[in-house]
Amino acid sequence: MSDTFTHDTHLSPFTWRYGGDEIRHLWSEVHKRRLWRRVWVALASAQVEAGFVTQAQLADLRAHADQIDIERAHAIEREIRHDLMAEIKTYAEQCSIGGGIIHLGATSMDIEDNADALRIRESLAVLLERLRALLLTICDRIGAEADRVCMAWTHLQPAEPTTVGYRLAFYAQDLAADYAALREVRESVRGKGVKGAVGTSASYAELLQGTTMTPAELEARVMRELGLEAFAITHQTYPRRQDWVVISALAGLAMTIHKLAFDVRLLQSPPIGEWAEPFTSGQVGSSAMPFKRNPIHSENIDSLARYLASLPGVAWGNAADNLLERTLDDSANRRIILPQAFLCADELLLRCERVVRGLRIDDDAIQRTLARYGIFAATERLLMAAARAGGDRQALHEVIREHSQTAWAAVQRGDANPLAELLVSDARITAHVPPDQARALLDASRYVGDAPERAQALVERIRRLLD
Repeated sequence: MSDTFTHDTHLSPFTWRYGGDEIRHLWSEVHKRRLWRRVWVALASAQVEAGFVTQAQLADLRAHADQIDIERAHAIEREIRHDLMAEIKTYAEQCSIGGGIIHLGATSMDIEDNADALRIRESLAVLLERLRALLLTICDRIGAEADRVCMAWTHLQPAEPTTVGYRLAFYAQDLAADYAALREVRESVRGKGVKGAVGTSASYAELLQGTTMTPAELEARVMRELGLEAFAITHQTYPRRQDWVVISALAGLAMTIHKLAFDVRLLQSPPIGEWAEPFTSGQVGSSAMPFKRNPIHSENIDSLARYLASLPGVAWGNAADNLLERTLDDSANRRIILPQAFLCADELLLRCERVVRGLRIDDDAIQRTLARYGIFAATERLLMAAARAGGDRQALHEVIREHSQTAWAAVQRGDANPLAELLVSDARITAHVPPDQARALLDASRYVGDAPERAQALVERIRRLLD
C-alpha cells in the first residue's frame, strides 16, 4: 500500500478528469474516516446517557474527531490488514482519555454502513443541485425556442413539424422525473443503525444490562445525533438493496441525459446541421483533420452514461448474493461502484448543462430541412380537408401516396420538390379542395398543433417543482 500517488502510476479518471471536487471530497478517505469518527462519537454520546462512558471520555473523542491521520492508519493497516480497526487504533492513540471506549459493543458495519448512508445522502444533495441547475437552463432554452418550427423525425426519417422548444421539453420532462426520483431516493436513505454483528443487538443488550436503556433506545439516540433514520431490520449490513435503488436512480438519470446527447450528435451531423454543441475558438476537433467539429461533449456524455448504466447490475449482485446474514464479496466492488456512480452522474450533469446552455441552433439549416420535407407532412392536412369535403379518405390517401413517392424520388435526385404542383393539378384532389386552398394547406410552417403551449406549460410546472 502506497500513500503517494502521481501521474507516474495508474489513477482512475474519476480522480481528476471526471466529476466535481464536491463529490470527490465526499468519497475521499479523509471524509470517510471523519464520518466513521462521527458515528463513534454518536455511539459514545448515547453510552454516556446509559452511564458506562464518562463525559470526559466523550469530550476527548469529540476533541480529536477531525484529527485524521491517513499515514498512521495505513501504517497500522499494513500490519493488521483491517482498515476500520486501523482507524480505531489511530483514533485511540490520539485520545488518551477516551481511546479505550471507542467502538464499544459495535461491529465494523455499525460504523461503515451508517457512514456510507450519510455520504450517499450528501452526494445525492449535490447531484440534486446540479440537476436543478440543468433544469433551469433547459427551461430557459424551451422558453426561447418554444415557437421555432422544425422538422420532427421518426425512424430517423423526416415526419411532421414540431418546435425546438417542444423537443427540448421532452428531455426536460424526463429530467424533472429524475429530479423527483432522486429526491425521493434521498429521503428514503437509511443507515444500519447500531445492531451488532448479525443485527440482533446482542452485544448492546449485554452492555446495557443493569441500565434503564434498551438497545432500541440506544440506537435511537445514536441515529438522532447522526440525523439519520435506521432500517428496522438488518443483518450485519444494511440491506444491499438500498445501493441498487440508489445506483438505479442514477442510471435512470444517465438514460435521460444519454438520449439528449445522442440527439445532439444526430442533429449536429452535417446532413442535418440544425443543432451544435458549443465549440470554443481554440478547440481542436481532430489531430488529423483540422476542419472537424466533433461533438466531443455529447460523445463523452454517452460514453459515461453507458458505463453508469452497467453499475446497477453489480449492485443487484451484491444484494442477491449477500448470503444469509452477510458475505464480504460486496466489499471490494462497493469501494468502486458507489463513488464512481456518483462521480459519473456528476460529470454527466456538469457537461449536459454546458451543452444545453451553449447549444447553437442554426435557423438556416432548420428552414432548409422544412422546405425539403415539410410539404410531405402537410399532405395530412390536405387529406383531412378533402375527406371533410366529401371525398373517400382511402382513395385520396392512395392518390397522395402515389404523388408523394414521385416527389420523394425527385428530392432524392436533388431536384426541386414537385409535390405541390402534382397535387394541386390532380382533379381527384381539386374536386374536393380548390387549388389555392390546397396550396395553403400544404404549407407546414405552422403545422405544430399546440406544441408551443404544451412546452411553455411544462416549463411552468418544472419551475414550481424547483421552488
